[in-house]
Amino acid sequence: MKSQLKLLAASAVVICSSAAYGQGSVTLYGVVDTGIEYANHQPNGGHDVVRMTPGNLSGSRWGLRGVEDLGRGLKGLFVLESGFDSDSAQSGQGGRLFGRSAYVGLQGRWGSFLLGRQINSLFEIAGDIDPVGLAPRYSVLVQDVVLASRADNTVKYVGQFGGLKASAMYSFGSDSGKANGSEVPGNAKIGREFGGSLAYSSGNFSIATAYDEINTGTISTTPDATSRRAVLAGTYSFGNTTVYAGYRWAKAYDGALLTGAPAGQATQRSNLWWAGARWQAATPLTLSAGAYYQDFAGTNADPWLFVASADYAFSKRTDAYMTIGYTKNHNGSSLGLGSGSVGFGTVSSGANQFGTVIGLRHKF
Repeated sequence: MKSQLKLLAASAVVICSSAAYGQGSVTLYGVVDTGIEYANHQPNGGHDVVRMTPGNLSGSRWGLRGVEDLGRGLKGLFVLESGFDSDSAQSGQGGRLFGRSAYVGLQGRWGSFLLGRQINSLFEIAGDIDPVGLAPRYSVLVQDVVLASRADNTVKYVGQFGGLKASAMYSFGSDSGKANGSEVPGNAKIGREFGGSLAYSSGNFSIATAYDEINTGTISTTPDATSRRAVLAGTYSFGNTTVYAGYRWAKAYDGALLTGAPAGQATQRSNLWWAGARWQAATPLTLSAGAYYQDFAGTNADPWLFVASADYAFSKRTDAYMTIGYTKNHNGSSLGLGSGSVGFGTVSSGANQFGTVIGLRHKF
């Protein structure tokens, strides 16, 4: 496996050393993001921890992006993007080589038609509606990681029409790594995912909405398990400040689960609200903050998350940051700041948690 990766990396360098081939080009790009985190009230003892953490503002990655002009306004394209943990050099997304993206497609004046592993409809809009930019440490993802999900075996359409961006996707099996849970012969609903999004921007104002539905069952276990989510959010800018507000509705039934919801309920429901702001305090310095509250139906265990972040850009490619997070739990909820982007269960039930991370990010 190591020799294959070395060969692939060498090939990428050779490919990207040439600016173009006729009417086509290939670009090598990536992000490396690493920091040091402190967090208190760890589960199983309540101890503090200091650790090195990867992918704090942005998930570390490298990728290849290619495009070929086919004439008459039509282009062929592909994206191969690999996520990794920069503190340990392990592959992310369950060990997939190109776990962040792996798709091929056609692009024209009518939009793009894409085939492969891609982000879902919620992810299409989520980065633009979260005041702290969907950062793995910390952001709305602590409350609901599905807002940044990807799906295998996906057909997608994306179109841009002036200030309106539209997308629609269908996955024949969202997780190929799940045994009997993806592209099962004779049972098309197992593992399928579909959804769509609309985002409109005009001047200082933007609004976005998205819907996602996914079957998470298998042939032998809860084959009808289904989760649905819908998001509506908007932003407004004035001067150097942008304010954010959003809402996400979620429902899981027939054996599907919502992370953080009470166990044992046949149908689980949740409402998640957030608000925040981002301020360009100076040319190199950006300050942002957000508050996130989730209400689970049938319980008073409804947690809060508060986040504040400062990002200083040394250049267009290199920046330093500091982010502070705090979770406030009620009546036994267990929202912690998490490891990566999974919050619930990473703090003892009912305990609050404080954490901060300081790090560096470089883009290439």
